[in-house]
Amino acid sequence: MSFLSRLLGTAPDPREGVRPLWHRVIELARDPGYYSECRVADSIAGRFDMITAVLSAVMVRVEASEMRAESALLAELFVEDMDGQLREFGVNDVVVGKRIGKLMSVLGGRLGAYRSALNEGDLEKLTAAVQRNVTFADGADEAASAAMVAERLMKMFQRLARFSDAEMLKASAIW
Repeated sequence: MSFLSRLLGTAPDPREGVRPLWHRVIELARDPGYYSECRVADSIAGRFDMITAVLSAVMVRVEASEMRAESALLAELFVEDMDGQLREFGVNDVVVGKRIGKLMSVLGGRLGAYRSALNEGDLEKLTAAVQRNVTFADGADEAASAAMVAERLMKMFQRLARFSDAEMLKASAIW
């Protein structure tokens, strides 16, 4: 697709092919069990942490296939969504770019922290990464809560491995 086609809006947006998967990432990150059973803080920070954790697991799965471009498109949808959220919170245009850069850096760091643990099936390593990167509710036993979140993420990652690339993109069957 040429730059001019994208600029004038005559070509389809390639992100539309992964948008169902992005929406499913958000649904999975909002699973009430993370907030009630695992004691993730039901706050902006806690929800962001779960979005980045679930997105990381999905991106690691997508990267393991022939869908490397789709992984980048998921990151673009993350940026688009976070940009919209920041603007809804009233963050002005000058600051949005800086905050988006920081959020992308956070996603990259978490993706790196979760990637090796997920690929190696190392629950202990994943638990340590979750404990460092997830905001838990006041009074939560962070070690126990991190272990529960890590176990859920690992099981989800293992389930994702069973789906074909087409099923991943369709996303409706992913649970």
